[in-house]
Amino acid sequence: MSRLQLALDVDDLEASIAFYATLLGTPPHKQRPGYANFAVADPPLKLVLLENPGRGGGINHLGIEVEDVDTVDTELTRLAAAGLATTEERDTTCCYARQEKFWVRGAPDGERWEVYTITDDAPVEEPAPSLEAACCA
Repeated sequence: MSRLQLALDVDDLEASIAFYATLLGTPPHKQRPGYANFAVADPPLKLVLLENPGRGGGINHLGIEVEDVDTVDTELTRLAAAGLATTEERDTTCCYARQEKFWVRGAPDGERWEVYTITDDAPVEEPAPSLEAACCA
């Protein structure tokens, strides 16, 4: 299953979790310090909340979560062949998960999109993601 990802910067993680749990009708799928995500079945959506006080209310990044590494590779090949600039990140840890992914640049308004799959969970001890973190910056 593929689904869109929307990663938002929020000022107050707990207040945002309460709001989105009510709005989406589901509790968070994962919570870590400064981080939460919701895995919504209908519509297929991964909503990621990144606590960045003073920067709340904005989009951190956009993404497409895909089923497996083969799909990551297929999409990388397809988008590179179409002339879009891509940057690979292989076997990386981001947002408390092991991932295989790449980033796409070239949207008319400058948004970056990640195409990724999760290969494993990552421990709580890892640093919380932020705007300055390489995985979500």
